[in-house]
Amino acid sequence: MRKDIENKLIDKNTKPTSMRILVYDFLSSQEAALSLSEIENYFESADRTTIYRTLKTFEEKGIVHSIQENTTTKYKLCHDGCNENTHKDWHLHFYCKICKQTTCKEDISFPENLQTNFRIDEIRLFAKGICEGCMESLQ
Repeated sequence: MRKDIENKLIDKNTKPTSMRILVYDFLSSQEAALSLSEIENYFESADRTTIYRTLKTFEEKGIVHSIQENTTTKYKLCHDGCNENTHKDWHLHFYCKICKQTTCKEDISFPENLQTNFRIDEIRLFAKGICEGCMESLQ
């Protein structure tokens, strides 16, 4: 597993440091997007600045995409198609008002093959409501 992560980071022109490998591994096991504080809580002994720099590097290299949620930024791993120039996370980011989780709804997306005379590098689609799991518990 560690070697796979190292290779993914190298493929994205990112040096595979121990912290980067740990953060990548942690994010890959998460269904929902996470804030810096949530990630920091998982790595109790790690320096907040190091985690923040790791996330910013990952964002610059197309490894994670950030989701702005009110005043909080959350992070989720990108698909392999993202890179330093273009993030292809053209899908809905959904925030559940009950469980407070932000998830990617990839079945609701903006078409990537639009015929335009301009270049779109990033689209941010964000919705708030009640997720499937919380809807079931309400019924």
